[in-house]
Amino acid sequence: MGTWGSGNFDDDSAADHLSVLTARLVREVEEAMAGDPVELEPDEYWGVAVPCNLEILHLLASRPWAGVVLPEAGTVEGWKRTFMAVWEASIDGLEPGPEHKVRRREVLERTFDQLAEVIRAW
Repeated sequence: MGTWGSGNFDDDSAADHLSVLTARLVREVEEAMAGDPVELEPDEYWGVAVPCNLEILHLLASRPWAGVVLPEAGTVEGWKRTFMAVWEASIDGLEPGPEHKVRRREVLERTFDQLAEVIRAW
């Protein structure tokens, strides 16, 4: 195994660990996107967990660490279309305040966009 620095993520074992961790996060999003759209609604588990996974992937991809596994930027853009269509179709049924709805939409869109952007920068 190779070591190239003294940091926690500066060796092959750490890169292997990151690849397993990030591949799992990506796989969970892939499965959620391919599953029943109801599961992506804002009050369902994957409606909350998918953006969390994407935010974590963005944070990891923003670091100079080897081993991070990411989808293609076009895949993330497709996920955004799917996710936001479900969100838009179901959010009003939860009766959010208008300000919350606007702010939450902005956060969700930014979450997808920032991941796609960091992937393109790779």
